[in-house]
Amino acid sequence: MRLVVAAVGRGRGDPAQQLFEDYRKRLPWPLELREVRAGGGGETGRAREAAALLKGLPADAYVVALDGAGKALTSEKFAAKLASVRDDGRAVIAFLIGGADGHGAPVLTRADLVLSLGPMTWPHLLVRAMLAEQLWRAASILSGHPYHRG
Repeated sequence: MRLVVAAVGRGRGDPAQQLFEDYRKRLPWPLELREVRAGGGGETGRAREAAALLKGLPADAYVVALDGAGKALTSEKFAAKLASVRDDGRAVIAFLIGGADGHGAPVLTRADLVLSLGPMTWPHLLVRAMLAEQLWRAASILSGHPYHRG
């Protein structure tokens, strides 16, 4: 299983980006980070960002759009979802992080899962780090490692 995080914006040495990198190195699955430029404001900007986020994803990728209005999962249920997708033979799981105005309609339409990390608003770079930590936690849960103490 291969993971892709496609995100609007650039990390550029931000401490949250370093935290993302630390967790990425621990993962048992390869994780590719694709950074795309912000599309500008409004619906036109969201449409540009959506096209950039979706570009190059395999047609059979399982797509997870991170959005505050999405479904909140416990760490255990998130791990179970990853295992289910893996066991269904999907080679790629892509996590899409939108820009400041949220996701454009094409991303939400394409998403197999719209996932929320909670009802609060988070900085986009911190979302990357939080996602990477949850991916590491999921891997730990699935392997029976004692890291997770839910």
